[in-house]
Amino acid sequence: MCLFQFTARRLVSQAHCGLKASSSKKQKFCLEMARPSSNMADFREVFAKAKHIAIITGAGVSAESGVPTFRGAGGFWRKWQAQELATPGAFARNPSRVWEFYHYRREVMLSKHPNPAHIAIAECEKRLSKQGRSVVVITQNIDELHRKAGTKHLLEIHGSLFKTRCTSCGNVAANYKSPICSALAGKGAPDPDTEDAAIPVEDLPQCEEDGCNGLLRPHVVWFGEALDPGVLTAVEKELDICDLCLVVGTSSVVYPAAMFAPQVSARGVPVAEFNMEPTPATNRFRFHFAGPCGTTLPPALARHETEIIS
Repeated sequence: MCLFQFTARRLVSQAHCGLKASSSKKQKFCLEMARPSSNMADFREVFAKAKHIAIITGAGVSAESGVPTFRGAGGFWRKWQAQELATPGAFARNPSRVWEFYHYRREVMLSKHPNPAHIAIAECEKRLSKQGRSVVVITQNIDELHRKAGTKHLLEIHGSLFKTRCTSCGNVAANYKSPICSALAGKGAPDPDTEDAAIPVEDLPQCEEDGCNGLLRPHVVWFGEALDPGVLTAVEKELDICDLCLVVGTSSVVYPAAMFAPQVSARGVPVAEFNMEPTPATNRFRFHFAGPCGTTLPPALARHETEIIS
């Protein structure tokens, strides 16, 4: 499945606001969507009634934990941007360089911790589960900070830094070794003047399945690769049943995730965006709360006075 197939089969049935409104009710809905509210009390009323909440998170959440985003100006490792290294072609040409990059990212992440936004989401999930309500986190992040915070129902659409996949047998396994192999110890420095380690392929991470010893790669979705169709199917099911959607710390420009929340909004489900600034999708949502997620999200997800705690 290519990156756009997931959205394409649903977009054909969805019209942008104002194009095909056939009733005054639809027209009113579109006008309301054009001016998202920042009224927290109103959001809290919607939140208190929601039974199935989908929370879509992006790099902005992790950035508040000090995680490099590698997007935009200045997002370089040595003299390369992530888009030049996170590709199947780059790995085929120079697996040592790519592994140095990912070894650096893994080591950085081992020193990072969930911030108040991650914790608020995890605590909300735990609390609501006792009330027969559900929370699912659909994340574009590969850093596992949601998992560290305690989130259980987690869909990682771009994979994880701490999983590997064998290029020979295809086995996927969790891997938290530091370093992931002895040859990468002390390697991966991001300084532009650092020379490549040029590690032989046989010394790079190897598959530990019996009799395989194939070259491992990070189990992340690289540029030009398809997302896991199984994960996308799970995402679609969650978005189809949610009655409230939160978009947290994402620029809403990376597809197909950029279309997840607009699709939900198009069927009349309230969507609340928590981000430092407006995004291309902001005017499609009912709510927008500007500022750091670690500041805006905890009060939004805190226990509502109408909640019954058993």
